[in-house]
Amino acid sequence: MTDTTLTPESLEYRTEVKQLLDILAHSLYTDREIFLRELISNASDALHRVQFEMLTNANVVDPDRELAIWIRPDPQAKTLTITDSGIGMNRDELVENLGTIAHSGARAFLQNANADKQALAEIIGQFGVGFYSVFMVAQEVTVTSRSYRPEDRAWRWRSRGDSSFTLEPADQEERGTTIEIRLKEDATEFAQTWRLEQIIKKHSDYVSFPIYLIQPGSDGDEAKAEVINSRTALWRQSPSTVEEEAYHDFYKQLTYDTEPPLLKVHLVADAPASLRAILFVPSRRDRAVLAMRPDLGLRLYSRKILIQERNRDLLPDYFRFVEGVVDSDDLPLNVSREMVQSNPILRQLRRALSSRLIRELKAMAENEPEKYLTFWQEFGIFLKEGVATDPTSHENLLDLLRFRSTKSGDGWISFQEYVDRMQAEQKAIYYVLGDNLQAAARSPHLDYFRAHDIEVLYLVDPIDGFMTTMLREYKGHPLQNVDDAGLELPKGKDAEAEESGLDQEAFNRLMDRFKTVLGERIRDVRESRQLVQSPCRLVSPEDSLDRDLQRIRRLTEEDYEVPKKFLELNRRHPLIVNLAQILQKQPEEPVIDATIEQLFANALLLEGLHTNPVEMVERIQNFMEMAVAARTPAD
Repeated sequence: MTDTTLTPESLEYRTEVKQLLDILAHSLYTDREIFLRELISNASDALHRVQFEMLTNANVVDPDRELAIWIRPDPQAKTLTITDSGIGMNRDELVENLGTIAHSGARAFLQNANADKQALAEIIGQFGVGFYSVFMVAQEVTVTSRSYRPEDRAWRWRSRGDSSFTLEPADQEERGTTIEIRLKEDATEFAQTWRLEQIIKKHSDYVSFPIYLIQPGSDGDEAKAEVINSRTALWRQSPSTVEEEAYHDFYKQLTYDTEPPLLKVHLVADAPASLRAILFVPSRRDRAVLAMRPDLGLRLYSRKILIQERNRDLLPDYFRFVEGVVDSDDLPLNVSREMVQSNPILRQLRRALSSRLIRELKAMAENEPEKYLTFWQEFGIFLKEGVATDPTSHENLLDLLRFRSTKSGDGWISFQEYVDRMQAEQKAIYYVLGDNLQAAARSPHLDYFRAHDIEVLYLVDPIDGFMTTMLREYKGHPLQNVDDAGLELPKGKDAEAEESGLDQEAFNRLMDRFKTVLGERIRDVRESRQLVQSPCRLVSPEDSLDRDLQRIRRLTEEDYEVPKKFLELNRRHPLIVNLAQILQKQPEEPVIDATIEQLFANALLLEGLHTNPVEMVERIQNFMEMAVAARTPAD
């Protein structure tokens, strides 16, 4: 069948692609140069893919063709042509890659379409919609491509950025893809060689393949092709020769993040395995690149050939926020991507990378504490996850943890700082769990500790319950939750005794009333030996092994039931004393049971265990009405 017997097909874009193209074509006018970055990035990916394919498959079109990118501007015709010798596409792949967006990138982009135009321009590459950015500058785009497969023919895709595109067979013998852009009238600057060179140096200087810029000839001279990107793999250079600005430029090209990284780690080693790597810790956790892209991980190379775009086995999962590249000459070039995970060399690389990253973070914590606190507030939760999920990491991670405490104010402290200022007779490290700092600071469990000037750590992240379940001690000091019913305190069991005026009989009568009202919701009611300022508290039984996980269970389990705890009463507190006196004189007074219910609800709320705080509203309103009525002047 000849080309002339096949008529062009006209196909419609999917709905979200139409919306996307409208935004790109009519709304974005700042930083339009990023379209070239995106097209070069796509070409580079295609070259990496065919390079990898040819490691195990000799039956490809043009096996000896140079792996490169060619950019040809034509100011007279107002066109720009970008050609690569990459893996190419057949008809179906053209439709899949250019006619649809398979991974809901368009939807994700459109959800952010209310952001300012500058921000949208910066995040285009993060949503898998990079090719479509060409319509910011193009009246019409023609893509001609031939797949690496000898049995596939070349096809041509054409679109004006409206609601449809056309497909037709093409005459192209060489493997690869050519993109011809007919520029808009206000975008002809992108047909100027000086402008193109400026953009490539800014965004694509470290692309691994040569980028040829073809300068049009004049007065009968032939066009000249010149490689304009450095192509130097930054990670294979000696760290002493690389300027800081080069690291920042490379990081921006790698991640599209406009802010410089918080930390960079450049590794060059030959034992126990060949290793060339650059790792970056971003400055922020909530970058779109982290929030929107599920395929996190490091780029893995073997002898500068990309093996995996996103490898998540090179670092522990709790370091998944780290960006970077890893290259090893010891990884075989013909290893399949599935076999990479089980390769023993990879395990050696993982140990080396993790150890160096932890060492650099410890150095930052010691030498640049303010910078480290910035890191901690952004990524500390990941390190806590490491402690919770990987017991083998405890030795490395514990000194990196930071906490707020009853004595830290607005600052943060480490485990070691806590230990260094422990009281002489104190053996344990005490902590309190809370939904937030304010709730933790108001916990009644802190009464005794404040009265005796004993520091307590605030643990308020959801992951903290998991962490304390797995972490039982630090350098021989056990970690103890202050709500532990069997807590051994350094100054004896009892708080300072004060005369309360409440005899044992009256107190026993009140405890019995609490038991009657609360029934099966509690284990028992008893006198507190620790409360000072608070009327009551809930404490976990000693056999409650999952007490630190109760907050997580309340949030994740639909049929969650509040655990039964001991209710301890402070017999010296005025509220308890007055309640006992009312009970003795007027045992049928409704305020007694209502107060007991509210005290229990308050305790649940402070513990982060109340399943329905709304139920308190009516009872609180009744208390307010009684209080106002008692103070209303008589006529």
